[in-house]
Amino acid sequence: MRPQVLFPLFTDVASLKGIGARYEKLIKKLCGEKVVNLLWHLPYSIIDRSYCPKIKQAQEGRIATLKVRITEHQPPKTRKQPYKVYAEDDSGEMVLNFFKVYKDSIEKNLPTGQERVISGKVERFNGLLQMTHPDYIVKPEEAEKIIGKEAVYPLTAGVSNKMLHKLITQALQRVQDYPEWLDTHFKQKENFMPFRKALEAAHNPQTIADTEPTSLAHRRLAYDELLANQLALALVRNKVKKQAGRAFSGDGRYRKQVLEELPFELTGAQQRVLGEIFADQKAPFRMLRLLQGDVGSGKTIVALLSMLNIVECGAQAAIMAPTEILAKQHYETIEPLCAKIGVKAALLTGRVKGRARQQLLAALEKGEIDILIGTHALFVDDVKFKDLGFVVVDEQHRFGVQQRLSLSGKGRDADVLVMTATPIPRTLVLTAYGDMEYSKIDEVPAGRKPVDTRVLPLSKLTDVVAGLKRKLEEGCRAYWVCPLVEESEKIDLAAAEERYETLKKIFGDKVGLVHGKMKESEKDAVMERFKRGELTLLVATTVIEVGVNVPEATIMIVEHAERFGLAQLHQLRGRIKRGFQASNCILMYGFPLSETSRARLDIMRRTEDGFEIAEKDLELRGGGEILGTRQSGFSLFKVADMTVHKDLLYTANKDAKMIVETDSQLKTPRGEALRILLYLFEQDDAVRTYLAG
Repeated sequence: MRPQVLFPLFTDVASLKGIGARYEKLIKKLCGEKVVNLLWHLPYSIIDRSYCPKIKQAQEGRIATLKVRITEHQPPKTRKQPYKVYAEDDSGEMVLNFFKVYKDSIEKNLPTGQERVISGKVERFNGLLQMTHPDYIVKPEEAEKIIGKEAVYPLTAGVSNKMLHKLITQALQRVQDYPEWLDTHFKQKENFMPFRKALEAAHNPQTIADTEPTSLAHRRLAYDELLANQLALALVRNKVKKQAGRAFSGDGRYRKQVLEELPFELTGAQQRVLGEIFADQKAPFRMLRLLQGDVGSGKTIVALLSMLNIVECGAQAAIMAPTEILAKQHYETIEPLCAKIGVKAALLTGRVKGRARQQLLAALEKGEIDILIGTHALFVDDVKFKDLGFVVVDEQHRFGVQQRLSLSGKGRDADVLVMTATPIPRTLVLTAYGDMEYSKIDEVPAGRKPVDTRVLPLSKLTDVVAGLKRKLEEGCRAYWVCPLVEESEKIDLAAAEERYETLKKIFGDKVGLVHGKMKESEKDAVMERFKRGELTLLVATTVIEVGVNVPEATIMIVEHAERFGLAQLHQLRGRIKRGFQASNCILMYGFPLSETSRARLDIMRRTEDGFEIAEKDLELRGGGEILGTRQSGFSLFKVADMTVHKDLLYTANKDAKMIVETDSQLKTPRGEALRILLYLFEQDDAVRTYLAG
């Protein structure tokens, strides 16, 4: 249950004074539904209202706070004219302009003959000083309230800074002095102020530096948020670790036979990772492990050997892929090896229907199928296993946490291995996958040649086509990826179709086209022809980004590469690293080229290390959108910023581990305070979600 001291912060924003139905909707859209959400909506700049000149000395273009006497009201003659109010002091005269206002309210706010203090931007028109819609109009005795520094917040149409200020001030008044949840030595070392003081300081910046994420107040709040995140995940991980699972320890017969069939030796990294997985499988607790390995590092064979360990013990295993193409590809790799050693592997996708499906499901329930490979079709209720012991989820970021859990729920305490070829920066491994153990294949198979990556302007298109012609005549196969247009799939499609028609005129019927709008069956048919070599050039949108396996394809041309994220470019280049021949990647860019785009293309040219690329991607994009995916499972922080607060994340990670080791029930005085922290940052939901599995 949420601690009572937090109740005032978790009421609806409608409970704040002066919000009204119209503002309520806008504020909820801007900040969130609850009062607490306003606390995390931090200012990004300041306005200084301490400049208080006489009218005659007021500088044009500056924010000024002036004490004036109202002399005359001049209502407009037409609707397009402003309502003018004339004012003066002993140095001169000025005019205040108002558009779309009520005469009664203006006369009430600015009564003729009385003094008022006004604050806003000073302008000059026809030699006369003027101010349009002053930000503040107050009586002289209230001037102290507005003179000074004012925080400037991110806004949305219809919400003024003044309005937001009033609401945030009310929200801050509901914050109490909570017991300290930070480690005393760490707090002293970082020179952190108490939580409430940090919030007040963050919302009342005195200099621009105070609004930066590097300011002391901001760092304190960022650490609180990161500690809440890391502690929630550590508690979950601790519980998952203790969840009863099954101990699997096969006799190695199937694995030995498969290794003898393989035309290559496993890399040291593959052997190390298999050791970690086998140790998990052998333990009597449930396994939940993330396996990260770059494109072509050999994750599929690791998955197969892990599944065979389970099959040797008489249970079943399943591997789930995000697309039919990828599921089919896994099947084409796994099934022939299984057939040779007498293990039954089957493929289940949405396309398996009618009698064939019924037969497959019956065999599965009887335990006649050892390894089932499929798409999200494996989630369906009528898919029943005799004894599912192990689940492999490929490309986890394309599935939500709930889907991952619902599949493992089909097995009696089934172990789960999650695989991804998307390199994930260490910061994200900690924040998005902190509930899992972690393995990494950081070595490519011996004999793989590096890709020769070149960056060229689109003006060299004719030369690129000529070079491509020579390569295709030599028997190579190539991908041509068309530009990504974020706003519209239609424009995307048009660009791909146009390029396809142009290339068809040059290369004839050896050119194929695949795009996201095609049916799966149409896509598969084109891909099959490309695999068989009937087509030698494949024009595509990014549907080929994940998992297409054509080792003979050694050329990748990406048009308008500056429009793609680093992770996407890395995934695309991975398509031509499947074989052992030398390959070429040409990234073509258009002008103008932004600094970020230039940096992206430069790192692609410089390195093939997916982990280095992932760190750079995070740095260039910022934490909001990671690796081109906004999927559930990735934490989007409210205060913490991964490009600035990495050091705090690593400390929070260590601190959380220590807390779980010494006080996993959060019963000590610090533990009680940490419970408040978890609820304050709404980590109670995260804990419940993860524990659902």
